Amino acid sequence: MTKSDIQNPAFTDDDKAREAFEGIRWPDGPYCPHCGNAEQEKIAKGHGNAHRHGLYYCAACNGQFTVTVGTVAEDSKIPLSKWLFAMHLMGASKKGMSTLQLSRMLGITYKSAWFLCHRIREAMAPTNPSPIGGESKIVESDETFIGGKAKNRAYAKKEPKKHTVLTLVERNGESRSFYVANVKAKTLREKIVTTVSRIAPDD
Repeated sequence: MTKSDIQNPAFTDDDKAREAFEGIRWPDGPYCPHCGNAEQEKIAKGHGNAHRHGLYYCAACNGQFTVTVGTVAEDSKIPLSKWLFAMHLMGASKKGMSTLQLSRMLGITYKSAWFLCHRIREAMAPTNPSPIGGESKIVESDETFIGGKAKNRAYAKKEPKKHTVLTLVERNGESRSFYVANVKAKTLREKIVTTVSRIAPDD
């Protein structure tokens, strides 16, 4: 990361951040996320006595919206400039960005940083990921149980419920992890056949 990256005004000024988001999401002008209207003559900035920055009004459906509606930042109380900086840090970091590190760099609580990481990573996931594995490739699977012991928790009165996670790993390739209800063959097979290519490896 360069010094100029950190000094980007969009990472410290919410109005600049909003303008940057609008430029990325609406390169040809705003459109209504409620009805899909993109006719600029039917979209106005602000409405009535509203003075909220970045608020738009759609005459086609009488709806109000901002650039964050329908995005991972919708209804968030975290400043938009911190959202943009977090996206930049997570996208530019070659070795990954931990929640604790993000918390320190943004000057926000660990809980808020975890929320940002979770939503941003979810948004970065491909909508329709291609199958892993394939011809001459090997995919391995394993399960684990996540959930600590009651004695290690400050306020727990009983053993915490454990959650089962299945991970499929392509050798020298990608990995995919899923929450599964149980480790029965039928449950695991369903995830495996929908995630791994059905092409058999060479003998």
